[in-house]
Amino acid sequence: MTLTTNSIVDEITVSLNGIILIRTNTTFLDQNNNVMGQNYFRTSLVPGQDISEQPENVVAIANLTWTPEVISAYQASLPSTTTGA
Repeated sequence: MTLTTNSIVDEITVSLNGIILIRTNTTFLDQNNNVMGQNYFRTSLVPGQDISEQPENVVAIANLTWTPEVISAYQASLPSTTTGA
């Protein structure tokens, strides 16, 4: 039996701090296009992160929501990484 796969970003959520949450649905189909199984993969992107390898719908949302103010506010919310000696 030969299976084909179809992957699609089916859920994109933007949190209040600008983090983009992504869910990808991969569907496995037999030769008659009957669904044999599904797999979900979740990932996230933080404001200002490289999005060059992301699907165009994710890039479009990032470009709309990641204003310079959102990126600055997110970076300011991160804990300080200074080390003491």
